[in-house]
Amino acid sequence: MDHLQAMKVFLKVVETGGFSEASRQLHMSPPAVTRAVASLEEAIGARLLIRTTRTTKVTDAGARYAEDCRRILNDIAESEASAAGSHAKPSGTLIVTASVQFGKLHVLPIITEFLTQHPAMTGRALFLDRIVNIIEEGVDVAIRIGHLPDSEYRAIPVGFVRRVVCGAPAYFEKHGVPKTPADLAGHTIVASTSAWASLEWRFGRQREIGIHVHPRLYCSTNEAAIRAATDGWGITRVLSYQIGSELVEGRLQTILSEFEEEPLPVHVVYPEGRRASAKVRAFVEFAVEKLRANRMIN
Repeated sequence: MDHLQAMKVFLKVVETGGFSEASRQLHMSPPAVTRAVASLEEAIGARLLIRTTRTTKVTDAGARYAEDCRRILNDIAESEASAAGSHAKPSGTLIVTASVQFGKLHVLPIITEFLTQHPAMTGRALFLDRIVNIIEEGVDVAIRIGHLPDSEYRAIPVGFVRRVVCGAPAYFEKHGVPKTPADLAGHTIVASTSAWASLEWRFGRQREIGIHVHPRLYCSTNEAAIRAATDGWGITRVLSYQIGSELVEGRLQTILSEFEEEPLPVHVVYPEGRRASAKVRAFVEFAVEKLRANRMIN
């Protein structure tokens, strides 16, 4: 069995969770599937799967190799499609990453609509509050908030978000509206302890004003902090897209707008060149149009 075919067999074992089901779907005998995986392990010099009488577990090396196999086989399929003249038709699996809340609110609807338009495709939504390495983790497209470092990736600007201080109208009626960042010291603060959160709130276009807040309530997620603010319990600080519906409905209002930092840009990021396959080009074009039309980030 050649190396590429062995990779396909190994990937099917990983995806189905066992040798028996993989052999059934591939119309191969169980011993042939076992030999294919064993040949890969011998060639690589690492254990890819741990097989017991009841379960088949993927090792750490096996999990990484499975992602590599998936990417390599997809590249080969796309190259063959290009040679056959069908490269313009999106196909395969599309992996898109974004931060958790932005992904759920604004990226997931784009992915599902795109997949509806392209029935031959499948999608993976990788929503994480950390910077994902596009190449190492096999990601096709990333939606990034914030200033980007120089890289070999293509980045298309689609909008911006603001870091805002907000509270419920009922809270401000009872406690008054802070006029300057220093006035926050006299108010009840709700702070998020999620990724990238800080108790030093910076203000000003050059971030020249720093206020160290002393929260009465710490929340592990932005959603919880927003809920506490919406209930009129205190003031919090989040990104503008996270409270779009609350602002439209009047359940929250922003304050200290004249002291805000420069807005944070939003980009659609993807590898250029050969990796910009039909599925990536099609999704990027679709996502850029949708995000630029999204009034929550424009």
